[in-house]
Amino acid sequence: MRTIGFLLLTAVSLATHATLNLEPTVATEPVGEDPDDPALWIHPQDASRSLIIATDKTAAPAGALFVYGLDGKIRQKIAGLDRPNNVDVEYGLRLGAQQADIAVATERYRRRLRVYRIAPDGSGLTELAPGGLPVFEGQTGEAAAPMGIALYKRPRDGAVFAIVGRKTGPREGYLWQYRLEHDGAGGLRLIKVREFGRFSGRGEIEAIAVDDELGYVYYADEGDGIHKWHADPDHPDAARPLAHFGREGFRGDREGIAIYTQRGGKGFIVCTDQVPGHSEYRIYRREGAPGRPHDHSQLVAVLRGGADSTDGIEVSSRRFGDRFPTGLLIAMNSSGKNFLIFPFPKL
Repeated sequence: MRTIGFLLLTAVSLATHATLNLEPTVATEPVGEDPDDPALWIHPQDASRSLIIATDKTAAPAGALFVYGLDGKIRQKIAGLDRPNNVDVEYGLRLGAQQADIAVATERYRRRLRVYRIAPDGSGLTELAPGGLPVFEGQTGEAAAPMGIALYKRPRDGAVFAIVGRKTGPREGYLWQYRLEHDGAGGLRLIKVREFGRFSGRGEIEAIAVDDELGYVYYADEGDGIHKWHADPDHPDAARPLAHFGREGFRGDREGIAIYTQRGGKGFIVCTDQVPGHSEYRIYRREGAPGRPHDHSQLVAVLRGGADSTDGIEVSSRRFGDRFPTGLLIAMNSSGKNFLIFPFPKL
């Protein structure tokens, strides 16, 4: 299904923010059973040939990654995964003398990460570490079951890290962070570098997003708010939380989270309010308040798009042709078992 995208301003202002209704430009073909999380790979030469990589969160053998073009058509299906929850993309992982763009998914029931190389021309994904890489070793039950994931590439040395959440966890140290690197023998390995992240005990922590440029990680504590920490495990203040916001106004769980980047460190933090039938996406300033870069308390806008019980989202400020002149928002849509692609509004 494809429709003409447009934006309709439905309220000029509600106290401190506007509410905007969006219409999807593209609806992807459905996954098999249970869509959850999308990631976006941007083609280096032609943004129109970019890919959406998304999970079908189903037990094996039906669990799968689906690879879509921006037209919503399925380009590739990687089947046989055992409840793949979330997926993220990073660029330029060092593999000896080579580099590769990668997509990494959590495989919940096998308690592993699955790592895939993305072909430079966007023609498909191939697995880099067949069988996957184990996470949360030494944990038991749902505390060992990976769900959320965000990848971070450290600007100063190009090191790539995976920040992983799980189905349940303690009040302190809910997230584990791993360095992902070439093992020197043609394979990959994970090296655990820290445990961090405070948890309210209400719901779970699934949605995680990293701002590579500014060096921050955000995660959504479903029943409590959005938390901000340094993404670099070696930062002098890596053990100190930086912000806790988005605590008011949500009607559903705080779910998918993504970063809309603009020049000069500006942009937006976008978080799903998981409302049945009509999810909302709450927008906060990436740069914080004037003189207070970790104050994200002011709500800029609320977007509505008709997606049902949205879990994962992805956003980009890149221009993807005339249909998406100021970027896009990709949202999981439960009722259609698919993903909706919206033009991102000019805020």
